[in-house]
Amino acid sequence: MTLFPGVVRLLAPNASVMTGPGTNTYLIGNKDLVVIDPGPDEMVHLERIVAIASGKIRFVVVTHSHRDHAPGARSLAKITGATVLGFDVRPNFFPDGRIVEGDALVTDAYRLEAVHTPGHSSDHLCFVADPIGEVGARVLFSGDHIMQGSTVVIGPPDGDMGDYLSSLKRVSNIAPPIELIAPGHGMLISDPRAAIDAYLALRERREASIYRAILNQPMSAGELVSVIYEDISEELVRHAKRSIWAHLRKLHAEQRVRTEDPDDAESIWERS
Repeated sequence: MTLFPGVVRLLAPNASVMTGPGTNTYLIGNKDLVVIDPGPDEMVHLERIVAIASGKIRFVVVTHSHRDHAPGARSLAKITGATVLGFDVRPNFFPDGRIVEGDALVTDAYRLEAVHTPGHSSDHLCFVADPIGEVGARVLFSGDHIMQGSTVVIGPPDGDMGDYLSSLKRVSNIAPPIELIAPGHGMLISDPRAAIDAYLALRERREASIYRAILNQPMSAGELVSVIYEDISEELVRHAKRSIWAHLRKLHAEQRVRTEDPDDAESIWERS
């Protein structure tokens, strides 16, 4: 699907309770292309990427190394001869080179600048896209930093709630302002500031709820799930537990709660 001149979106066939309709793969450019987040190593999807590309795929970049975003990168590079780029090497991801804060890739349609946005994962990148040669919107390709229609899971130890909130605020203050967000899951977000403000407000409410809950009764992250979340499905419980753990670790860093071992997901937490 062509979103606007020089940007095509393909949906990977990996729909699930966590990925929504699937991972968004973006093709940026017309003659010289950058592919963002090729998704799973699914040959039918990768062949669709190649077939729909209007020119030569020069680079394959990933917003982060999670299995719904990065595994297809090496296979796509093998097919096209493209160079794979990511923030760093991970046990399941081996890029040809790094792309870090301030690095830019230039196509014939957009200039893409990397912004390091740790939180969902420590290696997470967003990409600010500025149109070249014609009037167009300033777009943020946000990966899993900001998603349409759902919140973002922050799972320690690689995920960090304090980093995540700081990264959200930083993206909100990018100048000139972002006009659209193209997320890793879901549809285009047309009001970036409102979306980010809603994320920050939700996290503030959830943190306050967790803090209140342990006022008189020390609890583990697992015990807090049923207190904080209403009518949560069984398949989402473990993800909710990890997000609560991330909030508790942030509160611990601020010396507002205490526990014997903040790195233990089963630890008991109480107010300081």
